[in-house]
Amino acid sequence: MSRKKFLPEVGLLVITLVWAGTFALVKNSLNDSSPMLFLFARFGIASIACALILNKKIFEISKRQLLIGLFLGFLLFLGFSLQTIGLNITSATKSGFITGSLVVFTPIVQSIILRKIPSIGVVISIMLVFIGLLLLSSPAENVFLIFEEIGGNFNLGDFLTLLCAIAWAFYIVYLNIYGARYHYLSLSFVQITITAILSLILVVLFEHTKIEKAKFILTSGLIIGLLYTSILATTLATILHTRFQKDVEPVKAGIIFSLEPIFAALISFVFLNETIGLLGYIGGLLIFIGLLIAEIYDYVIKNGN
Repeated sequence: MSRKKFLPEVGLLVITLVWAGTFALVKNSLNDSSPMLFLFARFGIASIACALILNKKIFEISKRQLLIGLFLGFLLFLGFSLQTIGLNITSATKSGFITGSLVVFTPIVQSIILRKIPSIGVVISIMLVFIGLLLLSSPAENVFLIFEEIGGNFNLGDFLTLLCAIAWAFYIVYLNIYGARYHYLSLSFVQITITAILSLILVVLFEHTKIEKAKFILTSGLIIGLLYTSILATTLATILHTRFQKDVEPVKAGIIFSLEPIFAALISFVFLNETIGLLGYIGGLLIFIGLLIAEIYDYVIKNGN
């Protein structure tokens, strides 16, 4: 089998690994910066980095590319801003699980937009991944306590995070559609730039309405957090995502992204000496099995045996 067949999926896997490394850095950075101002700085730096990569080609962006980039950038902004604001209100456990529910919303959005019903193999994979996320996201060791942890006291932060998951599902599907039509570097630059601009607008709006007081103290922790999230988790990740999403089914992309909590747990174990309980290990195994089933089913269907 050609290596190129797996290159797009490997690309999305790299993105997932990079995103998994952001949790501790962002959490630490928010001690020195307000959430929306951090988001603006992150995407502002990423926009400059992407502009340097494009160089003179930045002036070759067509009006159509600009419009599509603006649309994708708006969805990207919705995903990041809703998650960031929601995380300030809800717990990290619930935020991680609810964000991971994009694996369920993606096939729904795909069936609405592309009129494509997911196969039985994909449905089984989604069910396994969803249960896996439920187990992995909860610190509870009793399976009945998990539903109390996730479902109890549904608040505004949970609702915003749910909207974030839906926004990400739409973003994945539309990126799959438009990524094949336009140059990925141009689309990446416009997406990142519009997210930075919209973040700045929210900073001003939140400051004016006293929803969030702007704070930005340039410490070593904040600098490290900004460099990692802007260069790797935004510039590199957005370029790779825009480049490879067109070659991966949106539903499968959602399943791949659901590996993020597994990678996050591994990173926390290696660098922070944090461990997860038995149910967490079972959840991680179910997510991995779900991904394998999606891959095997896809291979069998395409090869007719």
